[in-house]
Amino acid sequence: MISFTDYLRLLPKAELHCHFVSVMRPGRLVELAAKNDVLLKSTDVDELLDYDNLVDFLDVFNAAHEVLVSPDDFATVAYEGVLDAVEAGNLRYREYYVNPFNFLSRGISYETLIDSISQGLAQAETDFGVGFRLIPAINRSHSAQSAVELVELVSAHPHEKVVGIGMDDLTPEGLEEPLRFREAYELAGRRGLKRTAHAGETMAASAQNVIDAIETLGCDRVDHGYRIVDDPALLRRALDSGVPFACTPLSTRVLSGWAFDDQHRIARMVRAGLPVSLSTDDAVFFRTDIGLEYTAALPSMGFAASDASQIALTGFDAAWCSPEEKARLLADAAAGIRALDAALDNPALHTPAKEPTK
Repeated sequence: MISFTDYLRLLPKAELHCHFVSVMRPGRLVELAAKNDVLLKSTDVDELLDYDNLVDFLDVFNAAHEVLVSPDDFATVAYEGVLDAVEAGNLRYREYYVNPFNFLSRGISYETLIDSISQGLAQAETDFGVGFRLIPAINRSHSAQSAVELVELVSAHPHEKVVGIGMDDLTPEGLEEPLRFREAYELAGRRGLKRTAHAGETMAASAQNVIDAIETLGCDRVDHGYRIVDDPALLRRALDSGVPFACTPLSTRVLSGWAFDDQHRIARMVRAGLPVSLSTDDAVFFRTDIGLEYTAALPSMGFAASDASQIALTGFDAAWCSPEEKARLLADAAAGIRALDAALDNPALHTPAKEPTK
């Protein structure tokens, strides 16, 4: 028999919201900074990973891109990130945000970037059976025109593992402003690319940002999206759209100070009926892993085994892999969940969570 914590950790998982540089081991980050002459704010891991808000975090996040220089750097970080996630939380599939323009400015071409990451991930897929896809991301601190240029770049260099575009960071004003990048998203749609975006994440964001991402940018998936529960009418529109959400619990505690309870916005999203999956967002920077996202958040939010397994299955269902790969992943995940259900030591934990307290 297994405990509920082990059940949550062993659930087969698909992670759909993961920034590539953030799968780097802390020690590897410091090591590569020394090797490649990159000055970090500190070589002490605890001090390096201590920040007060999203803007403070983004300074460290952007600096971490500079430590990756050679193809071997990218491939090593990619491989180790999969190994760690398999051990920490039974990762079976992952999609990675990659910011090409963060590397192009340092002379690392788009083709080299994608090929080097894919090399490491393909070896990990051979060794551990973890599938993957890549999502080049618009950096909102850059101009709207640069976003269009990114879509053109992705379109000009098709790669079998690149399936869509995303959008992260914040505008120079510290805002999300999804509609500033409407032209790039319209172009991506015409080019047949899947679309997602960070929306409704920050304290200054709104439910309207989420609806703009879904209805105007044409997003097939939304990253974060927490503020959608702040507006019942807009929540209904999000529900009607059927668009899934890739949420990251630990990041909300680190950056927004939200407690893990039944009133957490992710808990409210799940209970409202939105398709929600869980991811790490930035594992190394938030001192988390894909197993911890489940074990730390879901029990405190009042969720049972049946809720957790549905969240895990939603991750596979919302993945951007081929229909054949998705069907295989879902079948394997369902089989794994049945085995875990049979081994859970407390039958009461199978009961769906009660309605949240008012």
